[in-house]
Amino acid sequence: MGKATGFLEYQRDETPERSPLERIRDFDEFHGALSEEERRKQGARCMNCGVPFCQSGMMLHGMATGCPLHNLIPEWNDEVYHGNTWHALSRLLKTNNFPEFTGRVCPALCEVACLCGVNDRPVTIKENERSIIEKGFTDGYMQPCIPEIRTDKQVAIVGSGPSGLACADMLNKRGHHVTVYEKNDRIGGLLMYGIPNMKLDKTVIDRRVELMKEEGVRFITHTNVGVDLLPKALLEQYDAVVLCCGAEQPRDIQALGREEAKGVYFAVDFLTRNTKSLLDSHFADGQYVNAKDKHVVVIGGGDTGNDCVGTVLRHGCKSVVQLEMMPKAPDERSADNPWPEYPKTCKTDYGQQEAIAVFGKDPRRYCTTVNRVITNEEGNVTAIEIVRLAFDENRKYSPVPGSEEVIDCDLLIIAAGFTGCKTYIADAFQLELSPRNTVKTEAGKYASNVPGVFAAGDMHRGQSLVVWAIAEGRECAKEVDAYLEGYSNM
Repeated sequence: MGKATGFLEYQRDETPERSPLERIRDFDEFHGALSEEERRKQGARCMNCGVPFCQSGMMLHGMATGCPLHNLIPEWNDEVYHGNTWHALSRLLKTNNFPEFTGRVCPALCEVACLCGVNDRPVTIKENERSIIEKGFTDGYMQPCIPEIRTDKQVAIVGSGPSGLACADMLNKRGHHVTVYEKNDRIGGLLMYGIPNMKLDKTVIDRRVELMKEEGVRFITHTNVGVDLLPKALLEQYDAVVLCCGAEQPRDIQALGREEAKGVYFAVDFLTRNTKSLLDSHFADGQYVNAKDKHVVVIGGGDTGNDCVGTVLRHGCKSVVQLEMMPKAPDERSADNPWPEYPKTCKTDYGQQEAIAVFGKDPRRYCTTVNRVITNEEGNVTAIEIVRLAFDENRKYSPVPGSEEVIDCDLLIIAAGFTGCKTYIADAFQLELSPRNTVKTEAGKYASNVPGVFAAGDMHRGQSLVVWAIAEGRECAKEVDAYLEGYSNM
């Protein structure tokens, strides 16, 4: 422990951000950086607990707390304090393939379980992680790690999201020949097109992909496996196939007039078109859904809904409302939600902060759903009818009579989550699916019912976090390695 009294001497100091009204002018990342001296102080705040819950990654009452990757957090916080970038980086990369991703988009389950956060504010674990990897790139430590010995085994990874990239990275470093197939025009999957650029700059993904290419991973884009390339061809060419295709089937809403209405989009489709147009032409091609001067309603109060709020504000929307079916969570932990459980508290994210700065109020409306989508003669949405919901003691909800209200809406974005994988690829491989529409495997395993075919990430786990996808990709790689070699030393 570098600074035994660090948690008593130093306060939590987060990286500076551009103000909401300034940052909505562009799609650039808006987090700055602390000085080297200040970052070392943040590392010094780590208490090096005898039982570090921050790296536990355990489930408590159905909720995850602590890092699912079991990052060696006290170890690299100690190295941060001592200014040992190389040693901090080596400990960080031992458990996390892509800290530059999690250091930007992870909700920091580690900080939730930080002991320092019980009586004070938690250690800036997520920001420390990001600073380590960024300094690793800046100082030239992130060089290609090319395997000295190659096996004769060929592995195909279908899908280049976080689980696919993690699985590919692990198997390539083991010495297998790895090819990653991606249906889109750019590598990254959810990271590239499901997360806006201001949250994860796409040059960060490209930088990592280039490094993986130098290490020997082969990437093939514009190839939709199951449509452009049939499973039979893959299974004949490769010794193992890993499906990391995500949980891309969006959950729709049941509202009168929804099917016929124009101007209704699923969130990931909306975000994908936005990012692609931004990267292709900085919106000059017009191939995106423009929210400028529109009344926008976003259905869904999660991270994706928040990303949509931040995006439409950058377009210059006239107004934005975010509907959430559930009641507002408390601002502080309740007595029946003690540390180190994940805190069921209200979180105001960057998009909501920006909406408050622009319009003077929180865009979220709780206990509310859509009854009806109202259109004009051309079929374009012009308004929606919403209704309040009441919950009983069993958390079952019902509409509140007389609470109906019509609000303006020129653009309706559905961010209500996902219902598992798109079945065309599962059908093509003749895979068994679970009741949750995910690839069925034995508990804790990744092998499907088809020999040589594995699944990982959201396609296997269901809709989840980037950090869980990376963890799944790593664990799946071990199972694939054992399948190919008869054992695994990963």
